[in-house]
Amino acid sequence: MSKLSIKDVDLSGRQVLVRVDFNVPLDEGVVQDDTRLLASLPTIRYILDQGGRPVLISHLGRPGGERVDALSLEPVAEILDGLIDEPVRFVPECVGDVARAATKAQSANEVLILENLRFHPEEEDNNPAFAMEFAAFADLFVNDAFGTAHRAHASTEGLTHHFATCAAGLLMQKELEYLDGALSDPEKPFVAVMGGAKVSGKIDVISQLMTKVDALLIGGGMAYTFFKVMGLEIGRSLLEEDRMAVAEEIVGEAEKAGIDLVLPVDSVVATGLSEDAVTAVVDRASIPVDQEAADIGPETQALFGEWIGKARTVVWNGPMGVFEMTPFSNGTKAVARAMAEATDNGATTVVGGGETAAAVVDLGLQDRISHVSTGGGASLEFLEGKALPGVEALSYAN
Repeated sequence: MSKLSIKDVDLSGRQVLVRVDFNVPLDEGVVQDDTRLLASLPTIRYILDQGGRPVLISHLGRPGGERVDALSLEPVAEILDGLIDEPVRFVPECVGDVARAATKAQSANEVLILENLRFHPEEEDNNPAFAMEFAAFADLFVNDAFGTAHRAHASTEGLTHHFATCAAGLLMQKELEYLDGALSDPEKPFVAVMGGAKVSGKIDVISQLMTKVDALLIGGGMAYTFFKVMGLEIGRSLLEEDRMAVAEEIVGEAEKAGIDLVLPVDSVVATGLSEDAVTAVVDRASIPVDQEAADIGPETQALFGEWIGKARTVVWNGPMGVFEMTPFSNGTKAVARAMAEATDNGATTVVGGGETAAAVVDLGLQDRISHVSTGGGASLEFLEGKALPGVEALSYAN
């Protein structure tokens, strides 16, 4: 990408306003998953190592523009303090006199974390006056929050109008390099694995990928709309009747383009979805009328594994079934393991954000994937070919 990188900028002696993505799960004030904090560390440490003073801003949850104590970033600051050697100070406001005073008093090697941006409705409204307040806090702006780059908020787009230099952080740069690389210059064979509940949520991604991939593997709930188009009985499986025509078009386009469109050959079915569900594995042509298919079966797991194993570039977005329930989690686990094995064998593997990334992390396989995106909606929109406001607003490299 041609956007300015933090490595292109002299940081010595300068305050650096950094938009991070610390939207982590909290339970009674306790951080449940520090993945996003860990992902931000390289940028924070780089700024400190270069003699800069980082001022971190982030949102957390959906407080609706009001102060909600349970969504304060203070517990996050405490965790971050234990992850880096330098002192971390939490500031209980993100704008106004308290925030201004804290940034003016910031000492060398000190990291500041300002309070939750979304305690103010002006953040999501991209209010110009609110955005301008941040210009007093630092000399330059770094966006390292790819997960929010698809939103034109004050902290991602609005404030860039008030900084002469707006650079991508190391995480943002990595996200752009891997996702753009997968789309613009993938090593062949290029395989895309699409899952998730609905065809409607992935139409634009599939359309974009159809011009680039050698094979498209489709699992998850969206597969059963394709089954219906094929005239198969799907029982009580998920069906988007209003997307059947689209599914039919995708089948036709794949055939015309010579793309291998690979659908499940067997499914895990049950009369109901629960942790103690009694399941059975059936051929795709034998789904019982009174049952629901909620995962790909073992034959499909092996089939998808073969395709992934032959690929040199693989992009995966969306689980293969209702993976949060144990009886229907094996398909997603199998694909994750196949991705890890492909990486071990030299393939470039990219996992889209959201549920797919969570599944990979749950299995402890994130270090065996080339890139696990931190952005759910952002990675999806990037794969759709859409411009991301938070990326577009960054300065261009010379």
